Amino acid sequence: MEMDELKAIAEGLLFASGDEGITIKQICKILDVPESAAQHIIEEMKYDYERRDRGLMIMQSHEVLHLTTKPEHSSYFKKLIELPQATRMSQAALETLAIIAYRQPITRTEIEEIRGVKSDRPVQTLLSRSLIEETGRKDTVGRPVLFGTSKDFLTYFGLTSLGELPPLPEAAVVEEDTKEADLFFERFSNEMDDNSHDE
Repeated sequence: MEMDELKAIAEGLLFASGDEGITIKQICKILDVPESAAQHIIEEMKYDYERRDRGLMIMQSHEVLHLTTKPEHSSYFKKLIELPQATRMSQAALETLAIIAYRQPITRTEIEEIRGVKSDRPVQTLLSRSLIEETGRKDTVGRPVLFGTSKDFLTYFGLTSLGELPPLPEAAVVEEDTKEADLFFERFSNEMDDNSHDE
């Protein structure tokens, strides 16, 4: 595999790893290259990102690598945060919100078990939009945070109580079959789009 392709895959891995980041050893294992090669790939990417026409950089904390924005652009990101939220939520955020709405209180790990993929970013998105909130901690090992919907969730979707949520298909509850869940999420998304409003 050529260096450019390896760099492209490594960039995708850094992006996909999100807030958790990724280590050189993990990159080695995924790309099936020696550590020296992986380190060379990262160093080349760091050099590429140093150009003024690039908006990202690789940050290293201990052994973990993160893809992040450049600090010199921070004033623009503050403006983005201050803008009214007029964009619709991603499918991943809607799916995560649906799970929380019907299964609350629920932990991040339990959400991921249902979705089958990591859900750090969707959960963070929902927290930042105040649609969900921490409701306590589960009395198990590690005492993980429990999430539930907020008052803003009801307001955003034009509901007066959780009892007004669209009925959940029984098959999705009993079997938790992927196809049934997908149908449910699609239905939830459609109904929420009908009830939601752009701010």
